[in-house]
Amino acid sequence: MSTVKNKYNVITLCGSIKFKNEFLKIQEKLTLKKNIVLTPNFFNTIKKEEINLEAKKMLDEMHRQKIDMSDEIYVINLGGYIGESTRNEIEYAKENGKRISYLESIK
Repeated sequence: MSTVKNKYNVITLCGSIKFKNEFLKIQEKLTLKKNIVLTPNFFNTIKKEEINLEAKKMLDEMHRQKIDMSDEIYVINLGGYIGESTRNEIEYAKENGKRISYLESIK
């Protein structure tokens, strides 16, 4: 049985799902720079407003687990926007010693 040493950096993308197109571009760019990229779950048939509280809690827990599996998070803060969920993810990443990068510099 061979063990594979982690050769690639793992990055979780965080940000508002309204920036889906930006997520896809950044995922592609970071992957081609030899990173494993984890993203939020995007739904094409369900609107955000239609997701019940229990499902939202589960999705938030899944995203935190992705952060746990990552070396860093990359925040997609297009136009400087960082919503409440993303702020919580940033705090979670800080508490767990993850590197944090941003699309746009923060003030």
